[in-house]
Amino acid sequence: MEDENVTSTPSTPVQRLRHRKRSSTEVFADGDRVNASPLLVNDRNKYKSFMVRTYSTLWMIGGFVLIVYMGHLYITAMVVVIQIFMAKELFNLLRKAPEDKCLPGIKQLNWHFFFTAMLFVYGRILSQRLANTVTADQFLYRLVSGLIKYHMAICYFLYIIGFMWFILTLKKKMYKYQFGQYAWTHMILIVVFTQSSFTVANIFEGIFWFLLPASLIIINDIFAYIFGFFFGRTPLIKLSPKKTWEGFIGASVTTIISAFVLANIMGRFPWLTCPRQDLSTGWLQCDADPLFKAEPFTLPAWIPEWFPWKEMEVLPVQWHALCLGLFASIIAPFGGFFASGFKRAFKIKDFGDSIPGHGGITDRMDCQMVMAVFAYIYLQSFIVSQSVSVDKILDQILTNLTFEEQQALFMRLGNMLKDKAMMGYS
Repeated sequence: MEDENVTSTPSTPVQRLRHRKRSSTEVFADGDRVNASPLLVNDRNKYKSFMVRTYSTLWMIGGFVLIVYMGHLYITAMVVVIQIFMAKELFNLLRKAPEDKCLPGIKQLNWHFFFTAMLFVYGRILSQRLANTVTADQFLYRLVSGLIKYHMAICYFLYIIGFMWFILTLKKKMYKYQFGQYAWTHMILIVVFTQSSFTVANIFEGIFWFLLPASLIIINDIFAYIFGFFFGRTPLIKLSPKKTWEGFIGASVTTIISAFVLANIMGRFPWLTCPRQDLSTGWLQCDADPLFKAEPFTLPAWIPEWFPWKEMEVLPVQWHALCLGLFASIIAPFGGFFASGFKRAFKIKDFGDSIPGHGGITDRMDCQMVMAVFAYIYLQSFIVSQSVSVDKILDQILTNLTFEEQQALFMRLGNMLKDKAMMGYS
């Protein structure tokens, strides 16, 4: 025992000096390891992680393509499942087991607020399409019309139930934790449902407006990884040490080119471009919107003579796709940087471990959230006509008027048209 004590604790000045030198050397060695370059080109295990990530990516892309092939409702269901997993990962960030044991029902309360928000958001987006689906059945139509009419009141009272539940479960010495969870839950609802509501709205405007923006984010993410993997030398931002300028620029160019090409390919399929006005599952056929009708385009004079094509057919939507591609390559990655800063604040590597090589669902949806909002705003601001149409008026009549009120409107409109016709003849 005495020998062990002498060895572990230096007693003479010479031994203490040697011990200090050895300790400082170990500290510097550890510091070198900590400050070692995090770039992928210098990662010894990069090929192993590359294979794991590639395998997971292929599975995700295959599943994504299958769900898109199945149609609007299945894509919406996928969005719902994704946001439930995102909420679960985010709810778990601030969980503390001892406090949760003292507060039975706190998890159930969080999910009560979550599903109340889901009912509110999707009720507003899908209410008219649900009414269009059940118009053939008079009883179902009246039931759905009543639910739509009182939708906001139902959601509000469900929220008030959760609010009262929260107040009645407040415990002494637990106030700070409980109010922290309450605020955290509401922040999650804002983050998750902002993204999902715009995504679902885009789906029903036409799968094209969901699929193209989502594909551009996937392409940008893949090629940023590939260019960074093989060529990345210059760090891009401290929040994401593995992101490089080479990966960012290479992915940006690839994404913009892909946007132009993919818009031409996707824009030629009616089942991708037609808006869905109900909740049926069949493939759609409709008259092509002018955005999706090919027009001849002559290349500018400054194009080199050796270039083989002087004229080509371009869909007008391809010019809009360039704007989406530009946003996906330059602005949307900041959603990933935000998520990186968020994870650093909580000292975690990933939000979860549900996707091998990628982390959690939230890790893959950070840029998609930013892109979905932009795609919706761009679509509504620059593409969708905001003028009143016959279809919009009929939708309002069918949703908000009773059958008797619709009959009265029909009779009055008929009399007005007769009077107009008589005045015209006279």
